[in-house]
Formats: sequence, structure tokens, C-alpha cells
Amino acid sequence: MTAVVKLRVERRDDGWVLAGADSDDVRLVNDFLGYLGDRHYAPGTRRGYAFDLLALLRWLAEQDRRLDQIDTEVLLRFLAACRGASTPGGAAGVEAIPAAIPAGGAREGLAAATVNRRLAAVSGLFTFRAMRDPTAPNPMPKGAAARRAAPGQREGLLGHLARPQPRSALRMRQPRRLPRALAPAEASVLLESLHSWRDRAIAGLMLFSGLRSAEVLALTVADADIARGWARVTGKGGRERRVPVDAQVAGWIQTYLLAERPDTDTTVLFVVAKGRNRGQPLTPAGLRTIFRYHRDRAGVPAAHPHALRHSFGTALAEAGVDLAVIQALLGHAHVDSSVGYIHLAPVRVRAAYDAARDRQREQQRGQQHGQQRARG
Repeated sequence: MTAVVKLRVERRDDGWVLAGADSDDVRLVNDFLGYLGDRHYAPGTRRGYAFDLLALLRWLAEQDRRLDQIDTEVLLRFLAACRGASTPGGAAGVEAIPAAIPAGGAREGLAAATVNRRLAAVSGLFTFRAMRDPTAPNPMPKGAAARRAAPGQREGLLGHLARPQPRSALRMRQPRRLPRALAPAEASVLLESLHSWRDRAIAGLMLFSGLRSAEVLALTVADADIARGWARVTGKGGRERRVPVDAQVAGWIQTYLLAERPDTDTTVLFVVAKGRNRGQPLTPAGLRTIFRYHRDRAGVPAAHPHALRHSFGTALAEAGVDLAVIQALLGHAHVDSSVGYIHLAPVRVRAAYDAARDRQREQQRGQQHGQQRARG
């Protein structure tokens, strides 16, 4: 038990591992995390899975169980524990999950999306174990098939024949919320609050080119073709794409390189400007700190990094840009992810509503005209 309490997540090389204890369970988890790296899973996903599996091992220690002793009933209790858990310290401060749900009605637990990701990490771990040892049982119950096949299944000559795999039945019902895009006035206020060329360039790439946070942080100096107004972006799954860069944003990047960026050996485009980490690559935590400060300063609480990307996608949809172009610019693996922006575009929603009402009125007028003729 003491060894498990010391168990923690550490950054190692270009991935994440569990450290502080050594056991068969820990080695299996670390092998799985390494496998995710080999499969080019996004760094944020690997980090999240590492903390999710850390929580699982800590909970198992409280139950005096090992991974090879887990069955479906144990997983159901783990789900209940997740629903009643809390992580006051954030992802980096994951605490041991309580062994049971606190009695007495309402409580603040993990969000449904967080619980489902945690269960996805557990499911992936057991699938990985079954892949290495086909005789090892997989305790995750199977549910209905997913809506579509995974990207890896759709590759190759016969990729169009791929069938969606069954999903685990062990999931929480998750509300489907529409992405929140910034209003033009909110975006303007946020950009005006940014005083450094680096921060303006980062926000501009998200707002006018649709880059994700991880994609911005992964950019190298060579990726930004300022003269031609293009950027080479490495997205999820290691997929590369080229995106146009707004002329004003290209100017911000150039000014940043000439006037602000410290002399450093790293090829990463955006680096820390001052302090003891000056010249080091900007980290996800550093980026979150920048946005937290400026959205408070600008009075735009919705100005999260991904909201800028949603604003770009919504603007494309409102402009009537072809769906395939939206998919290519945003780097979506499947067109279903891009369709949401079409549905979100207020102009299209209003146009569809007005067209439907016109048809409805026309039908009503036709019925009234027919009734008048019948009476006459």
C-alpha cells in the first residue's frame, strides 16, 4: 500500500510513465503507455490516460486487488467510485478515489466526459493485455457498435469495408454540448488585450487558422512559411496538413522572431520569453496560464484556446465553405466532426428555419384556399 501511495505520473522522454513503484501492474501500464506513443496518440491523450490508470491502481490498492483480479463487478464498483470522486488538485494532483460513493444524495463528482475517458483508458489497457496474451480475459462488457469505424480501420485497400467495433457498455450518459464560439466583439477584445507579439501570433493561429493548442506548441520555426503565408501543422495521430496563415498573423510571427524570441538552441517556434525557463519551449501549462490571465484581463471568460478554434470553424461554415475544405483546414480525421460546425452556423440555422416556415405558410395558404373553394 505504501508503494502505491508513492506512485506518480512522470514525464519521460516524449511520453508519460508511472513511477515510484515497481510491480507487474505498473509495468503493464507503462508498456501500454509506450504502445500509445508508438501508435502516435496525441500527447494530451497519453498524459490523461496515465493519470486515469494511476487512479485505477490507487483504487485497486484500497480494494487489495490487482489488475489480474478484476472482473466486471469490480469495474462497476470502480465506475461508482469515479462518479463520487473529486480531483481538487487538477490532473496533476489526482488523489486516491474513494472506495464507495458517499451516502446522501447530491455530491460533486467527476464530469461524465472525464469518467468516460477514464473508462476508455481502462478498456484500452485490457485490450492491450489481451493482444499480448490472448488467454487473458477482458472484463470490459461489450455494448453497441460505435457510430463509425476508427481511423486506423479505414486505411488500406479494403478500408471502406471496415465495420465499427463494439463499444464498452460501461459508460456514463454524456450530454452533447455544442462548441462555444466567441462573438466577433469578444475576439477583438481578447486580441487587444495581448501585448506581446508571441501571444498575438498564438491567438491568431488559433482564431484565423484553426490550430489546436498542441498543434501551436508543436510548431517549429521551419514550419512557418511567412513569405508564402502557410504553416505545416502536425495534428492528431501524426497527420500533417498545410494551412493558410492570415497576412496579419504572419506579420506578428515575423515581428516575434525578429524582436522578441530569445536566442535559443531549440527549433520550437514559441518559447518562454522570460524567467528561469527563458528560451525553453512553451508548455501546455504555460499556454493555459497565458489564456487564463488574458481572458480575466479582457473580461471574456469564454476565451479558452479551443473556443478560438471553434470560432474559426463556425466562421467557415457561415461563409458557406465546402464541408471537405472545413475538414481539411481543421484536420478532422472524419467528416462527422466537421458537420457540427455546419449545424452550429447561426446564418444557416436561420436560413433553414425561414425556409421551413415559408413552406409551412405555403401549405397553410393552400389548405385555406382549398377550403374556401369547397365552401364556395
